[in-house]
Amino acid sequence: MRIDILTLFPEMFEPVLATSIVGRAIAAGVVEVHLTNIRDFAKDKYRKVDDAPFGGGPGMVMLCQPIFDAVEAIRPQATSAGQVVLLSPQGRRLDQRLVEQLASQERLILVAGHYEGFDERIRTGLADVEVSLGDFVLSGGELPAMALMDAVIRLQHGAVGAPESIREESFSMGLLEYPHFTRPREFRGMGVPDVLLSGDHAKIVRWRLEQAQERTRLRRPDLWDEFCRRQETPSDECEGCQET
Repeated sequence: MRIDILTLFPEMFEPVLATSIVGRAIAAGVVEVHLTNIRDFAKDKYRKVDDAPFGGGPGMVMLCQPIFDAVEAIRPQATSAGQVVLLSPQGRRLDQRLVEQLASQERLILVAGHYEGFDERIRTGLADVEVSLGDFVLSGGELPAMALMDAVIRLQHGAVGAPESIREESFSMGLLEYPHFTRPREFRGMGVPDVLLSGDHAKIVRWRLEQAQERTRLRRPDLWDEFCRRQETPSDECEGCQET
């Protein structure tokens, strides 16, 4: 997989690309990540990439020309044209299903916005999808691009040392993850559930599923309702709901 990132601040990404799972995946050739500075495609000597909005109003808007030119310049660098993803608070909220869809692509071109946002013609004439990290505002699209990149890379074959762990992570099955415990067996008066020490694998599997369901029902009723819908079971008839 290849990921291109268009940004005004490529230096922000360098530590992320060199550490942890992302760094190891790049070193192993699982994924390629290329940084492009949008300012390199500005036409004037001041490397201007924004201007005041038509109709007035506060802030500055990112210009069409540098972003269109940047995307058109990097597209021939790989066989796949790639999906252009705008990181924007107006986009679809990022969730695991969207991550999985994007992770299946051969190439992604992530465009990190800044200032008051993009000229609307970038959305309508260039973007394939807009993605938001959540219902809050950041200074720019760089942090959302890092989050999306990390989430997508960890799903690539060979990126994570224990692939089975990905299948059990929060949201992968539509549920929050079950509780985890490790040594020591007791810490400051807090113990480990007996079932995890029983050696009975079937009981452990059932306990973990029950805990994941209960945790999701209590903490994220929106996810729980969606999980029940996928199981084609109304939440008020769901076994996990009836047990509580």
